Amino acid sequence: MAVSMRDLDPAFTGAGQKAGLEIWRIENFRPAPVPKSSYGKFFMGDSYVILKTTASKSGALRHDIHYWLGKDTSQDEAGTAAVKTVELDAALGGRAVQYREVQGHETAKFLSYFKPCIIPQEGGVASGFKHVEAEEHKTRLFVCKGKHVVHVPFARSSLSHDDIFILDTQSKIFQFNGSNSSIQERAKALEVLQYIKDTYHDGKCEIASIEDGKLMADAESGEFWGLFGGFAPLPRKTATNEDKCFDSYPTKLLCVEKGKAEPVEADSLTRDLLDTNKCYLLDCGLEMFVWMGRNTSLDERRSASGAAEELVRGPDRSKCHIIRVIEGFETVMFRSKFDSWPQTTDVAVSEDGRGKVAALLKRQGVDVKGLLKADPVKEEPQPYIDCTGNLQVWRVNGQEKILLPSSDQSKFYSGDCYIFHYSYPGEDKEEHLVGTWFGKQSVEEERASAISLASKVVESLKFLSAQARIYEGSEPIQFYSIFQSIIVLKGGLSDGYKNYVAEKQVPDETYQEDGVALFRVQGTGPDNMQAIQVDAVASSLNSSYCYILHSGSTVFTWSGGLANSDDQELVERQLDLIKPNLQSKTQKENVESEQFWDLLGGKSEYPSQKIVRSAESDPRLFSCTFSNGNLKVVEIYNFTQDDLMTEDIFILDCHSDIFVWVGQQVDSKDRMHALTIGEKFIEHDFLMEKLSREASIYIVMEGSEPPFFTRFFCWDSGKSSMHGNSFQRKLTILKNGGTPTLNKPKRRAPVSYGGRSSVPEKSQRSRSMSFSPDRVRVRGRSPAFNALAATFENANARNLSTPPPMVRKLYPKSVTPDSSKLASKSSAIASLTAGFEKPGPARESNIPRSPKMNSGAPKPKPETNNKENSMTSRLETLTIEEDVKEGEAEDEGLPVYPYERLKTTSSDPITDIDVTKREVTYWYCIITIIASQVYVFNPILMFLSFAQADLLVIRGVQGEFRNGKGCFL
Repeated sequence: MAVSMRDLDPAFTGAGQKAGLEIWRIENFRPAPVPKSSYGKFFMGDSYVILKTTASKSGALRHDIHYWLGKDTSQDEAGTAAVKTVELDAALGGRAVQYREVQGHETAKFLSYFKPCIIPQEGGVASGFKHVEAEEHKTRLFVCKGKHVVHVPFARSSLSHDDIFILDTQSKIFQFNGSNSSIQERAKALEVLQYIKDTYHDGKCEIASIEDGKLMADAESGEFWGLFGGFAPLPRKTATNEDKCFDSYPTKLLCVEKGKAEPVEADSLTRDLLDTNKCYLLDCGLEMFVWMGRNTSLDERRSASGAAEELVRGPDRSKCHIIRVIEGFETVMFRSKFDSWPQTTDVAVSEDGRGKVAALLKRQGVDVKGLLKADPVKEEPQPYIDCTGNLQVWRVNGQEKILLPSSDQSKFYSGDCYIFHYSYPGEDKEEHLVGTWFGKQSVEEERASAISLASKVVESLKFLSAQARIYEGSEPIQFYSIFQSIIVLKGGLSDGYKNYVAEKQVPDETYQEDGVALFRVQGTGPDNMQAIQVDAVASSLNSSYCYILHSGSTVFTWSGGLANSDDQELVERQLDLIKPNLQSKTQKENVESEQFWDLLGGKSEYPSQKIVRSAESDPRLFSCTFSNGNLKVVEIYNFTQDDLMTEDIFILDCHSDIFVWVGQQVDSKDRMHALTIGEKFIEHDFLMEKLSREASIYIVMEGSEPPFFTRFFCWDSGKSSMHGNSFQRKLTILKNGGTPTLNKPKRRAPVSYGGRSSVPEKSQRSRSMSFSPDRVRVRGRSPAFNALAATFENANARNLSTPPPMVRKLYPKSVTPDSSKLASKSSAIASLTAGFEKPGPARESNIPRSPKMNSGAPKPKPETNNKENSMTSRLETLTIEEDVKEGEAEDEGLPVYPYERLKTTSSDPITDIDVTKREVTYWYCIITIIASQVYVFNPILMFLSFAQADLLVIRGVQGEFRNGKGCFL
């Protein structure tokens, strides 16, 4: 398309150069910029041009142009807005998507720019309307229909059972919920109510929710109906022209020549019908698409837009959207209307139009950096998960799972399926990730068994775990970071793989340590490295990687010419795992020995380009409806956390990863189909983005969202932890004036993703870099715990600054510890607990007492031996030290409550403590039950959570509740 200065309106100079929103209003048939302070404020008598610029992960800028027409705007102004939209597209290089927006029937994408809604005001620039801030407030009635908010007459006849209405009075705002409206619609309407309260009342007015059918049951309902002159039955909804369904409207293709649209005769719609030198109209009923070939002129595009305006003019097409697309940049919706559309279409000189415009504007002294494609942003992917947790891995064998020892947890066979359970410290609680890994050669029966067995693990965690389905070769960064070092071997050990080999009579390729094997080494560092066994032939080599080749006791390491020093370091680390006790022979590309080539069966050609994995794209959110095996999705634009409704299921599409978010209020049957929904989404490929059938699928339960999911939102964990349905939650937030904050326990150390950011030196990392199979990862613990644990271990056996293994690990990485170590610990514990198995008076000396609780005269103690006195003294000393170090036992000025008032059956319960969310911290003791008796012997920090305080019965022990912390003496 030819570009000249006469085609560019001066008001559009410099537009679209950075991400954000820009708005112009048509004044005297010219676009005039609207101040940012007035964005979202539209007048019914005006027409507007809106430009939305979005920066993608690759650095490129995408543009969407909308022209909005108020219901009272003139035809001339509307025509000017349409023409100026085409001109703005030309200024941006001719690749923007253009939308026609009519008041009351705007597209969801347009409304997403102005969440929660737009409420057009009367008047406009042509009528000389001036908004007066001090104007007396008028009572107004609005109806919320989907995402649209429409001003309706203030009369009882406007109300109905099917919709939600907002009545805005001077002193109070009412929300009337029709009996046939859904919970989700009511929750969204509350956002509109909040907007009206903040915009027109400065946040200072009362609000009330009125339920349809309550009549005069409460004061607020009576007040509401009193404004309408009293209660009267609402009329039933009658069908109108607006309810006309266009689902059965036949799709028609028309060619525009000399301003006239002529039908195109064809048996089916195919891409071949579109000529790059012409403009076409695709009439789909509710949508009218204008397709403009790359070689069409600006006048031809204007003419085609005018023809589309003529076709939708009339009352029966008032809801129709006009969408204009450029050849090569068609939307998914447009392409889906065709029976066949090629996956790729070669577009000549795709950067030519933008380059010409950029050169033209640069000569005029305009900064044009935004018009040119920016360089991709290169950044190392982050796992967004704490990598210092505990890991268990099982190999699936038929209908069973076999727990692997720690030394084998990082070895995977391509013919097998695996289940892993990773628990890690979250923001305020222990988080869990349960996943399945399917080898490329694994059989379907064991894949199904793996999913079933993994579901049982999730069920054992009360469905509070995230779940992952991962295929070999498509592993996400979180998987690699959790395992750190992975070796993928050929063949398999499971019965399913062995039966497959026997039935198909194919060679068994299972890895043999003394055989010939070739490994490709890849990764980004010691925390993320893999050795993948490939066919031991020369064609498996790649100049961009390093390899390990072994045959019996002969070991070679091969470095490609394009590999760097980091790759070579990874080879040395993986060599320590694959062949730790053998010396390797170094080989470099083009100077290999004959013995090296002989092991590979001779020389042959091999590639040099690095393997490119599927990259993460800009995330897109979809709401899902799954019924009778059919999946329907609706995209949510410019999404936020508030779009996640607890009654629904949503899909977050990141191309390489698919997240299925399941709300707490979702029906249990639908919840069980979460994985199927993710698979159906990939199968249908709704965005036509060539989704891999082996893309990773995560199932995320509301309230247990992992950080690698919440990073796509401005996340508030308090919202996902609330009780009730969506409407109840948002009503609580609205009435409280903000999101309720939760009292969360303080963490001793900041969470580090991948063990990098918060740990200054490798020697201080909680995960060993030596890759010892017996090394166990341990979370940070209290100083008192470390001091007490030292009495059970040999201090000379390890560095005391390192936490001891196998202590306080709910899910230890290794479940087959050394029996001798267990025996020594068991004997130590037995000697300590022996003192408790005495008569009552002798036991009392073992119970530590807080010095702050013993202000009175000391009581005489029964005589005990010196050993018992020494242990008691040591425990009391540790208790005091724990108080000082943690700094949380200062109780001056804090309220003190007797234990009796904490019981749920108490006649005088404490009102400022929520018994449904009671978290008690025991600072002074661990309570252990031996032979139905309660003993207190360890001053260790420990957390217990329970719904009712009186569920924990301590025989012969008195206690107090101080500031949320239970102190039992």
